Amino acid sequence: VQLQASGGGLVQAGGSLRLSCAASGRTFRSYYLMGWFRQAPGKEREFVAAMDWSGGSTDYADSVKDRFIISRDNAKNTVYLQMNNLKPEDTAVYYCASGSSPRIPRGKDEYDYWGQGTQVTVSS
Repeated sequence: VQLQASGGGLVQAGGSLRLSCAASGRTFRSYYLMGWFRQAPGKEREFVAAMDWSGGSTDYADSVKDRFIISRDNAKNTVYLQMNNLKPEDTAVYYCASGSSPRIPRGKDEYDYWGQGTQVTVSS
């Protein structure tokens, strides 16, 4: 399974960005759990949001709840992260990940595949 994240960039505080993560590979299945994590310089990689295979269940970190929206298009094997009202503390490298867990875990060790990351920088 290969995951390709894109859509990062530089934006002013209060602005929006949409990240995309395209999945490919012979073993990828649309029933995979999809998630987003982020890692700021000098900090641990942290959970941001995740969605189950059907799109019926989601989970968000408290720090992004009501500002970020995760969605997926299984026909395109793509997951999105719409980020609104961005803050300087959202600055990080954002990674998409997938896994086969039937629930929505927040631990990065429960995800099997990772994308290469895309930089998001929010200026104040």
